Amino acid sequence: MKTLFRLLILVMVSLFPVYIVSCGERVEEDEVAPVELVHAHPAPDSTIDANDMILVTFDGVPVDVGVNVGAVTIAGKAVTIAGPFPPGVLTLTLTWADGVQTLTYTVTTSKSVVTEPLPEPNLIPEPEPVVPEGMALIPEGDFRMGSKDGDADNDEQPVHTVYVDAFYIDVHEVTNGEYKEFVLANPAWQKDLIEARFHDGNYLHDWNGNNFPGGKRDHPVRYVSWYAAMAYAAWVGKRLPTEAEWEKAARGGLDRKKYPWGNQISARRANYGKNIGETTPVDEYPPNDYGVYDMAGNIWEWCLDEYQIDFYANSPRRNPTAGANNVEEIVDNFENIIDFCVLRGGAWNSNPEWLRAANRHGTNPAYAGIGGLGFRCVKAVSP
Repeated sequence: MKTLFRLLILVMVSLFPVYIVSCGERVEEDEVAPVELVHAHPAPDSTIDANDMILVTFDGVPVDVGVNVGAVTIAGKAVTIAGPFPPGVLTLTLTWADGVQTLTYTVTTSKSVVTEPLPEPNLIPEPEPVVPEGMALIPEGDFRMGSKDGDADNDEQPVHTVYVDAFYIDVHEVTNGEYKEFVLANPAWQKDLIEARFHDGNYLHDWNGNNFPGGKRDHPVRYVSWYAAMAYAAWVGKRLPTEAEWEKAARGGLDRKKYPWGNQISARRANYGKNIGETTPVDEYPPNDYGVYDMAGNIWEWCLDEYQIDFYANSPRRNPTAGANNVEEIVDNFENIIDFCVLRGGAWNSNPEWLRAANRHGTNPAYAGIGGLGFRCVKAVSP
């Protein structure tokens, strides 16, 4: 019995390694084989159209499929690669989780494929506006109007943002020589013929009839009423600036500055405070950054608008015009206006604070001043 038991033990021990080996072989057989590319249609190295599709077949379902050119669609073991493909030699690199394969084709184009960019339309650029002689272009856009600095008056507040359309402005004040041409062509506005309702008795006070003072052809004309300034502007095909246009032009693109050049008054930049004792030629001092002369000092300048002390509290944001809905209402009816009109800029005999870009003043449109009241003109930029 013992002998039989020992024989049984020996048989079992001898069979155990065989079992282990057979189990190891079964594990290896159960591992997943890699997915491989089987076929591509059209065949590599053939010629295809730019709009063709390439069908690639695998022996299993590929994952993480990618391609360097085209768009991939997977349907089981089949992968479709769609164009359009660039013309010429196409090197297509196909990748998937188990491998990478390069397929080469020659790509041609059919009539339905656009291979070259369409020609640009023959667009004619809009011409740059031609700035009239003697004028400067003031660009459209926003600016901060008014002031709250220590010298500011109540009528300069609140400071508010205004949008002004582009316009042209005279680079200098209207001169005696220019104004003489007007009165010679328009007798109704000559010193001795002007209607009484259009002036206060001081109109062209320093002129002798139709002749301006000797040696002052290039000085600004002065002793001019608002009515006369409006008439001159209409005669030359222009108009007076609105108060907003005037201030934007005066600031020369500078923000929050007192004067057209900065924050400090300078006798080298403007004629004021009786430093000279009279007017000076219109290009005597440097222009501001818009190329406009004498926006501070030399003479006060008439504006188009009615003067309203509290206008800024209710001012329209775009192209404000006090006393009217638009500039045409004033231009077309100027002879019948009797409300105070705006003056800006200060004069040769003014205190420094009156030369500030934000400073406002208003007076009777018939007022011709006491030696320092003139104007300059503006013109709209044609659409």
